[in-house]
Amino acid sequence: MDFAICFKGSAKPDRTRYLVRQAEEAGFTYCWFYDSHILWRESFIPMAMCIEHTKTMRFGPCVTNPNTRDWSLAASMFGSLAVQSGGRFDICVGRGDSAVRVMGLKPAPLARVAEFTHKIKAMVRGEAVTYDDVPEPVQFSWANGYELPVWIAAYGPMALKCAGENGDGLVLQIAEPGICKWLADQAIAAGKAAGRDMSNFRVMSAAPAMTGPMDDCIERTKWYPAMVGNHVADIVEKYGADTDMLPKSFTSYIEKRRGYDYSKHGQSDNPYLDFITDDIVRDFAVLGDPDAHIEKLKALEAAGVTQFNIYMDNGNDEKLLADYAEKIIPAVNA
Repeated sequence: MDFAICFKGSAKPDRTRYLVRQAEEAGFTYCWFYDSHILWRESFIPMAMCIEHTKTMRFGPCVTNPNTRDWSLAASMFGSLAVQSGGRFDICVGRGDSAVRVMGLKPAPLARVAEFTHKIKAMVRGEAVTYDDVPEPVQFSWANGYELPVWIAAYGPMALKCAGENGDGLVLQIAEPGICKWLADQAIAAGKAAGRDMSNFRVMSAAPAMTGPMDDCIERTKWYPAMVGNHVADIVEKYGADTDMLPKSFTSYIEKRRGYDYSKHGQSDNPYLDFITDDIVRDFAVLGDPDAHIEKLKALEAAGVTQFNIYMDNGNDEKLLADYAEKIIPAVNA
């Protein structure tokens, strides 16, 4: 299993560099950044900085979307960071959540996500591409043929189908093994039905992690199911609360959800946390002593997860990375 860390754009540059170096030494192979340019600072600037302070770590946004930037600008930035890093650059793509909703705009349709995926990859490779209402093809003379890995974030059945048919990997913002398997199996089945070779398809579980007393871990992590619930609410709104397209265990916890404050997106002081139970927090994240982490991560791996991506939002980051370096990663990958 690969291990990753993920930062918001609010992290201080000196601390970000320090933690990225510690993570790389600890055996982490990916570093992702939220891409929400209004709530937090622009994320591609610290990515470029961290590339210069690492040797093997791969970087990318988790997640970007088709609507924030002109596609030629996005492709040029992705391709440039691939060159700067010596090929250590991926992207995760979704319909667009906090980056666009905070401006009152709607997320992109899935057809646009699929088109963005293919055309961004083509531009980064150096092919001539037209898109939207751009009258002349876009082609980068400096492109070197880099094949940009694109992971697609999904929960709902149509988004999972889109990920399986178009992506190199799937992003799941949850660490409950049964749900991860249920969702990933749908994406993989869709890819196979479309005639794709899915043998190298990757599955990411992205969630907070914290080592320490369980009560403290739960209290510091209640913000996370609230963030996930914001996405699940969209699915319930579209398909109904009784839909069989998602496990009941995934949809039932939002029944008492009252709303969501995007200004507190991904933060522990979000006011809409009262519907979150301790069991939900334990299920959705990876918490407790190192042995509990090892057990949960092995269950995720058995469910088909190939990367565990830790949202670095709970504090005690140095201790968490040290515990993963000394105890958890060696045991999981033994």
